[in-house]
Amino acid sequence: MGRVSTGSAAGTAVLCAACRGSLIRIAPPWCELCGAPTAWPVARCRECAGRRLAFSSARAAVAYAGAARPFIRAWKERGRRHAADLAAELMVERLAAPAVDVIAYIPPDDGRYLTRGHHPAERLALRLAHEWGLDAAPLLARGRPIQRQAGLSLAERRANVRGAFRAAGEVPAKVALVDDVYTTGATCAAAASALRAGGARHIEVMTFARALR
Repeated sequence: MGRVSTGSAAGTAVLCAACRGSLIRIAPPWCELCGAPTAWPVARCRECAGRRLAFSSARAAVAYAGAARPFIRAWKERGRRHAADLAAELMVERLAAPAVDVIAYIPPDDGRYLTRGHHPAERLALRLAHEWGLDAAPLLARGRPIQRQAGLSLAERRANVRGAFRAAGEVPAKVALVDDVYTTGATCAAAASALRAGGARHIEVMTFARALR
């Protein structure tokens, strides 16, 4: 990647022009449910076939590849919290505004929040809420600590996050669930299950990036 540099007077962290241009935008055709790119439109793809997913749809703006990887590392692990503003800008460019009552987000892990000093998903959700004229609310809480998902198999990821979230207060019927990266969908599926248990009936997952297989 080129670099993450400081851009506007507001101090927004941005990708250099070349790296921004190299981001792989995700576009149809895709899986109607999980949003994975496909050769032609399908209701379910091989990634989500046979899985019980509590969300109604999942969409991402860019592929978790190339320049997106170091950008996200800088955003999440190196304190470039303003990178959320650019991520939100790219999501607004690529994704239609959700037809929902509120925007929620994956809640922070206490240990990582203390280490990072910020929560990427929350700032991203707040920026998207502002751009789309919606409210953002902390509708989820951690039910128990979990180990990091990185390095785990798909089965291990699902088991790791099963029951890890709970609804925090009253949950509206239609919710957009925001996170920075969709990898296997295990975290978003577990969080969506908690939202459904709290009263949600339609959940749209929206992430900046997603892993492609």
